[in-house]
Amino acid sequence: MNIAIVEDNKVIREGLQLYFESDSEFKCEIAVDSVESFLKNVNFISELDVVLLDINLPGMTGIEGIRHIKHQFPDVYVIMLTIYKDKEHVFDALKEGSDGYLLKHTPLNEIKEGLLQILQDGAPISPIIARKVISYFNPQKNVKENGFEELSAREIEVLQALSEGLQCKNIADKLFVSIDTIRYHTKNIYKKLRVNSKLGAVKKYLGR
Repeated sequence: MNIAIVEDNKVIREGLQLYFESDSEFKCEIAVDSVESFLKNVNFISELDVVLLDINLPGMTGIEGIRHIKHQFPDVYVIMLTIYKDKEHVFDALKEGSDGYLLKHTPLNEIKEGLLQILQDGAPISPIIARKVISYFNPQKNVKENGFEELSAREIEVLQALSEGLQCKNIADKLFVSIDTIRYHTKNIYKKLRVNSKLGAVKKYLGR
């Protein structure tokens, strides 16, 4: 399997290249620090199977790069290898056409397994990322698994509004209740989520 590595951290990039070049199942002819450099050099190799692609890169981001790579090489698999595990980066990458999403703390042997898996129509995804994808399509299950089962339906509405940056008065107007009612719900939310501030509640909600 011929792979390319696009990673701006020199230590990580060279470590990955050394690991795969020492394995007879792999070739790694391109290991560069940007999407632009990849696109400039990729035509000099005869065949490419997989691109391991970071997100936070100089110049074009990895997510922007997916579209360019897929346009030029529609049969090449693109696997994100990144530190980002928030829903925004995950879903942006998947929407652009990423074929897998692995976190950088993934052991090298598991990255290798993921690369081999993708040629068998698999989709290498770190467990925590898979859980976020599943939770997105099953929000009620997500709430229960993360300790939100104690919240009432109204408290979840209030917490959602807080996460959108609304103030108590605006939430009260939106839900057609008094400000005191919103404050009461907010105190219950803090207690049930075991936090002591709006920021703590919102961070826990967004990170669920």
